[in-house]
Amino acid sequence: MPTPPFLVFHPTVHAALDAGRPLVALESAVISHGLPWPDNLALARRLEATVRAAGAEPATIALLDGKVHIGLSEAQLEHLATAKSVLKVSRRDFPVAFAQRRDGATTVAGTMIAAHWAGIRVFATGGIGGVHRTAGGGPSTDISADLPELARTPVIVVCAGAKAILDLPATLEWLETHGVPVVGYQTDEFPAFYSRSSGLKLEARADSPTEVAALARALWDSGLGGGMLVCVPCPAEAAQPADEMERAIAAAVQEAEERGIRGKDLTPFLLARVAELTHGESKAANLALLQNNAHVAAQIAIALAAN
Repeated sequence: MPTPPFLVFHPTVHAALDAGRPLVALESAVISHGLPWPDNLALARRLEATVRAAGAEPATIALLDGKVHIGLSEAQLEHLATAKSVLKVSRRDFPVAFAQRRDGATTVAGTMIAAHWAGIRVFATGGIGGVHRTAGGGPSTDISADLPELARTPVIVVCAGAKAILDLPATLEWLETHGVPVVGYQTDEFPAFYSRSSGLKLEARADSPTEVAALARALWDSGLGGGMLVCVPCPAEAAQPADEMERAIAAAVQEAEERGIRGKDLTPFLLARVAELTHGESKAANLALLQNNAHVAAQIAIALAAN
């Protein structure tokens, strides 16, 4: 496939692609919209260092002046971490960013698309978006663009499950209905982001990077298409008790409903409010699982590049 003209490759990423070396895509929305300065820049550096230490090349993805950059320089990372007007880019937002020459930070869906354009098949993130909860427990029509992207774009997404602020059973059901393989990495359960267990059993399990790579090859060689979700539990030393997290999340969801917070503002509000209610414990778990996912993704990228 010819390289799209709107892609700009960092020299180290370009060299790794040319040499067939393993690469791991990293999102940028967590830098521009997920954490405050300077924690966001420190996280970006730490994730890239984790991927390199494991033997792969990191490719943090973002838009600068309307171009999709595959891999960022130190100056570009710092710009993204400090700029005040950065568009959050999912599938629907690329045309706006291109035409208006915007700076943009890619979500899970946006990073998957850009990674596929660039020929990168492994992507590490924290937690995917999914089906939102409602305070009354009824069905929600608020469904993240991450889910249909997983059903259509052939990238392995390494995560700690869906963000625990979401309706996890409904999210897992959506993925099943749309044919997305969900693989537990050294677990038989769908992780609950901050917590290692959700009580939701998975049909597929892999205990090594080699097994994950074999599953991905089988998916893509079959012609079925689409992505694969690899779910890695939060490291035990940082994981939070599920019942405590559930109380904090339920309170945050209720507050959001009462204040009329919806759409793109809902997830940032819920994550911030849960962090407040847990006195920062949820944030610590989030940072730990992000780094762990980057390490596992690097191992999977190495296994995938081996054949």
